[in-house]
Amino acid sequence: MVDLKRIRVDQVGSLCPPQHLQDVFARYQRGAATSQELSDAQDNAISTILEKQSALGLPVVTDGELRRRNFQESFGLSVSGFDQAAEDKSMEKTTTAPLARAEQDFSAPGPAIQTRRKVVERLRLVRNVPLEEYRISSKLSKTPVKVSVLSPDRVSQRFEWERSTSVYADMDAFMEDVVKITRQMVTELVDAGCSYIQIDAPGYTAYADAISLERMRARGEDPDRNLERSISADNAIIKDFPGVTFGIHFCKGNARTIDPKTGKVVPQWHREGSYDAIAERVFSQLKHDRLLLEYDDERSGGFGPLKHIPQGAVAVVGLVTTKREDVESTDVLKRRLDEASKHISIDRLAISPQCGFGGVGHIVIPEADMWRKFERLMEVATGVWGSVN
Repeated sequence: MVDLKRIRVDQVGSLCPPQHLQDVFARYQRGAATSQELSDAQDNAISTILEKQSALGLPVVTDGELRRRNFQESFGLSVSGFDQAAEDKSMEKTTTAPLARAEQDFSAPGPAIQTRRKVVERLRLVRNVPLEEYRISSKLSKTPVKVSVLSPDRVSQRFEWERSTSVYADMDAFMEDVVKITRQMVTELVDAGCSYIQIDAPGYTAYADAISLERMRARGEDPDRNLERSISADNAIIKDFPGVTFGIHFCKGNARTIDPKTGKVVPQWHREGSYDAIAERVFSQLKHDRLLLEYDDERSGGFGPLKHIPQGAVAVVGLVTTKREDVESTDVLKRRLDEASKHISIDRLAISPQCGFGGVGHIVIPEADMWRKFERLMEVATGVWGSVN
């Protein structure tokens, strides 16, 4: 049996959807396709994408998050209690410029977690979205299926606590319910046989980003206390699940746009700042087996922070970008791994894409280029470690 804690190739979750699914989704948004047609297209796409991953030899597969419109739905659609907006302007950006920071108006009308929402009653688990996804995918694949669950840190950053004090006296009380609900979701996944659960935690990079820190302070928050609370919450939701692999993913945003000069997909981002500012505190205190880290460009900084990852944990360095279609060379990836191994043993390293590839309804690189990137990851892992497992 494969030890999922030690696999050499990993992935973050969302994958480029097959063109047929994109077409059906576009028609669905225009009112020209039914919800059943969309569901059928998702079923077919997920079956195909699972088969392709297994055929490549990936040691763990996902459903590409092809049933989600946003990765944060793993929590947002699972609970009741948030004030829900009647309209959705949540994904409108203040800039579409390539190679630039892409801001989002988090006070705009939109779903919970995608935007900062108040609560109207205590949170309650009404459905387990990741469990629903796992039950379907695990029946379609003989390869272990991983699922992603949202970090309490991200949930807290998108909670309008200042307008919710009649329900939750403070953020500590709110986070107690978030941890309780998320642990229930994780417990149900483990009981269903899921052996690899990834915690999506893009919010941690906010603590290294000057603009994000200023926004916290402007809301009357203490970033140090926020960080302390979030680390404790993330550790609490994974405690006492023997035999289950837990990974946690950090990134600075996976926004993309189309370069008007070339017509190609090019990167944007939501945050800046390297891991140096948070690594000693965050990396050393989190109890997860695998830390999946964005390392695809100069904004990621150097590999020095990897020295703070505890013994026994694996650093999954996201060297392959999901924001450009060009495929990284074997030599470059091996050289980067060699650089990383100066700070953490090569036996405690693995490689992956830097983030998810985007999913349905998003700007994504061509699907064929995504598969070529996975092929390159497999080739490099086999060359460096002799195996992907």
